[in-house]
Amino acid sequence: MAKKAKQPLSRKQIRRKRRRRILIFEVILLLVLIAGLFVWTKFGMIGYDNITEVRTNEMTTETVEMLKGYTNIALFGVDNRSNGDFDTGHSDSIMVCSINNDNKEVRIVSIFRDTLLEVKEDSLQKATNAYQYGGPEGAIEMLNTNLDLDITDYVSVDFNALTEAVDAVGGVEIELTDEEAKIMNVNYIPEVAKVTGKTSNLVSGGLQTLDGVQATSYCRVRYTAGNDFKRAERQRTVVSKLVEKAKQASLIEINDLINAIFPNIKTSISASELISLAKEYKDYELVDTTGFPFTKRSATIKSKGSVVVPTTLESNVRDLYAYLFDDSEHEISQTVLDLSQQIVSISGFDEDDSVDYGY
Repeated sequence: MAKKAKQPLSRKQIRRKRRRRILIFEVILLLVLIAGLFVWTKFGMIGYDNITEVRTNEMTTETVEMLKGYTNIALFGVDNRSNGDFDTGHSDSIMVCSINNDNKEVRIVSIFRDTLLEVKEDSLQKATNAYQYGGPEGAIEMLNTNLDLDITDYVSVDFNALTEAVDAVGGVEIELTDEEAKIMNVNYIPEVAKVTGKTSNLVSGGLQTLDGVQATSYCRVRYTAGNDFKRAERQRTVVSKLVEKAKQASLIEINDLINAIFPNIKTSISASELISLAKEYKDYELVDTTGFPFTKRSATIKSKGSVVVPTTLESNVRDLYAYLFDDSEHEISQTVLDLSQQIVSISGFDEDDSVDYGY
């Protein structure tokens, strides 16, 4: 039997179909607008800092082009015992987060806070002092000057940000030694709880889930074998655990995480740039973390105090480029070459004097 010919729609049916399409479009548009409003409202919780153009070293054309393939951001953990104050204080934690824009791989490098570097013009001191002297802008310039980097943006957090972030994801699982637990209980947990206004419990050695206060206290432990080298490793461990939990979090948990972190940070990254980064957050993969300088020597130097001497700065910057950018042929800037020679002259240590501390 032949099929019936399809009857053409009447004008009334066409109008109804058209109205349904318009209605569906309006609903989608409304959802997009609501989502956009939600995102912009969330980003409105962040403290923004429109920093002026920061200084970088003179670089070769090849280096400038290569660095365009990466997004490099400075991360500062400010230790000023005053939540919400991001303009002063020493940077207890200094990290460089490097994102490969093509494959979304992320590497994080901790700059040991006591590393002997130029923290302001013609002044070699501990790296942590740069933030105290020049705020985030001065600390970024310290990184660019000493490491041949092109950083223009930063994120600063305080005790409260890390504590709230860890609590928002339900804690992080960490293996504690008995020594770490004892130091946390005596030196740090009571203080962090007081500064953040939170309550917490004392800890013991072994594998356990740390809450925000405990995890922040763990990040601050430095009086064990490895001293500040080990502390920087602890900080990277907690960051890695947070990234793992965030990538597995539900939308509700992500919302809680945003509510916890955003009011407790200050950044120069614009809302539009943050949205661009955030929309692909599940594609990012934290592939490795390490500490800088790679080769080093601890020493006490008159007028400088107890410092970490890069042996040498020149060779360490070359290794940094190989680590972050797979560039083993980086042409070191004259600025870094000069600084490297100054550090050798002041400390008396060169590449042959490196000590392997195991961290």
